[in-house]
Amino acid sequence: MNEKELKKIAIEKYINIQRIKKHGQEEVEYQEKIAKAELQTLGISTEDLEIVDE
Repeated sequence: MNEKELKKIAIEKYINIQRIKKHGQEEVEYQEKIAKAELQTLGISTEDLEIVDE
């Protein structure tokens, strides 16, 4: 991954945080769906990444 790609990812993360701050839980759920879809497309399971309330 080159520097330009890393910058793009960092900007996208910042934008997503700003959207979450504005739109709250609804935006969190939307961002989670997008992230899960991206990870699954890459063949990465999100099952082990979930936080479980104990």
